[in-house]
Amino acid sequence: MFILEGFLLLLIGISVVFYAWCYFCTIRFFSTTKQEIYAGDCPVSILIPVCGVDEGAMENWTSLCNQDYENYEVLFGVMNPEDPAVPLLQEVVAKFPDRAKLFCGLEALGISHKISNLIHLLDAAQHEIVILVDSDIRVNPDYLRTVTAPLADPAIGVITCGFCDRDPKSLGAALASLGRCTEFIPSVLVARSIDGGLKFSLGPTIATRKSVLDKFGGLQKVVNRIGSDYHIGNMATEVGYRVELSKYILDNDCGRETVKEVFLRELRWARTIRLNRGLQYYGLGLSYGTVYCIPLLLLSGFQSWAVIVSLATITLRLIQAQAAIYSMNRPKLFWWLWALPIRDLMNFAIWVGGAFGQSVYWRGRRLRVQSGGILTELNVS
Repeated sequence: MFILEGFLLLLIGISVVFYAWCYFCTIRFFSTTKQEIYAGDCPVSILIPVCGVDEGAMENWTSLCNQDYENYEVLFGVMNPEDPAVPLLQEVVAKFPDRAKLFCGLEALGISHKISNLIHLLDAAQHEIVILVDSDIRVNPDYLRTVTAPLADPAIGVITCGFCDRDPKSLGAALASLGRCTEFIPSVLVARSIDGGLKFSLGPTIATRKSVLDKFGGLQKVVNRIGSDYHIGNMATEVGYRVELSKYILDNDCGRETVKEVFLRELRWARTIRLNRGLQYYGLGLSYGTVYCIPLLLLSGFQSWAVIVSLATITLRLIQAQAAIYSMNRPKLFWWLWALPIRDLMNFAIWVGGAFGQSVYWRGRRLRVQSGGILTELNVS
């Protein structure tokens, strides 16, 4: 019993260090990193692979066509001509005929339809600077100028952004937003600190140059691999470029996602992280201090010392979460902090589930991950 209590105390102690690390990395990054605004006129191509209609889709797509930037194009790609997004995208193109184009019925070039879509859009892009953008994000008019600014430095090959819902409307959406704001982005900043710089990129925005993609072999290198966004940044660093995380936090409308939908998506992400980061994934088990407080309290019979340790751990986790919400300017998430214990329990369950299994579920498709992170399709539902 004493040995188990000691082990739990060790896990909690390491978790407390992790919470503090997340806190300091978040505060330091958002308070000291200068937000650059590019005033130049280098032409840019925004590439948006679309599959289905996400919450607030029209507003998302329109925001990308309403940028405070002189010379840019917006290319939308859809694989299935019968996709319900097609009529809406046709409306967007009709509204912005000089800027937006729609490519429909694109051929699958590999297991990842998203990357297949992007390969076609990249071939059609007119400009050297390209931004690969997920279709479910919404941006302000300064987005394009902000994310392209660091590319003025030829040593920087990729700019990437975090993302989070500003105003979740359901428990599922709130859990997703809390996870991204209080755990995922701070963890990315910790990884950045450990690795001496960011060694990967995030899917919602990848701003780069065609020459960077060509240097590591192009998007064809990731069309059959899990975690394609991760690998784009990773391969850019392998050929000598830097990857930078922008302070720009993208808006992602989670709509009224259910807890189950959030769980399944994040389980896919967890298995992706495990297969890409290897043993580092299991180190995440040292970051669930609030969860480990539960068995500690039960084993100790709620002795005063265990209660004090648990309260201190929960307090530090709350401070870290509040610092992240404040730093990323997501004030409406403060109203959902009561759900943080649920989020932490969910994090632990996802981590355990992510430690096993070789299959992932994505957009109605069940995919299997083979050795080396290579994807094969099991079935289509």
